[in-house]
Amino acid sequence: MAPKIAIVFYSTWGHIKALAEAEAKGIKEAGGSCDLYQIPETLNDEILTKMHAPPKDSSIPTLHDPRTLEQYDAMLFGIPTRYGNYPAQWKAFLDSTGHQWQTGAYWGKYVGVFISTATPGGGQESTAIAAMSTFAHHGMIYVPLGYKTTFGLLADMTEVRGGSPWGAGTFAGPDGSRQPTSNELKLATEQGKAFYGAVSKVNFA
Repeated sequence: MAPKIAIVFYSTWGHIKALAEAEAKGIKEAGGSCDLYQIPETLNDEILTKMHAPPKDSSIPTLHDPRTLEQYDAMLFGIPTRYGNYPAQWKAFLDSTGHQWQTGAYWGKYVGVFISTATPGGGQESTAIAAMSTFAHHGMIYVPLGYKTTFGLLADMTEVRGGSPWGAGTFAGPDGSRQPTSNELKLATEQGKAFYGAVSKVNFA
């Protein structure tokens, strides 16, 4: 049976959303399918307006109930970093997964990450590393991007680019104005392909 995959993300200015859509493209190109979800917003409209944040995409459902993820075999988490760690929105959602932790409802599910940071030193790798604690507590199986299918992209030094062997990534710039480049989107698509290739080998029957 083909794995049931969810892509779960939080995006303030659309950088992670763009990567999420590229990840979904990769999964589909590899022969799979997936569902996209947004993490609930914790900031009010006044603050979001002052931050010049665009409206959320209403066509992508908001994930209010962590029980929804229990039906999936694998997940890709899109995380925009805050000081090298989860942002408050992601932390609030994960803090609501106590029932899944106690019952082991996420145990054995496969998971990968993709990251957005403001700058090259902003947490492309540390955010992924910080996520490992959550995965360990839930008993989830982390699938890194690695270099096997992306060595050329990850080793390309001709442009400033987000991403690492931990997962695809982008740089948003200090003011959020920089959008993902074609190479960053390509890296996310390649991660989607590789992630599906890994989890599709598992018998989820």
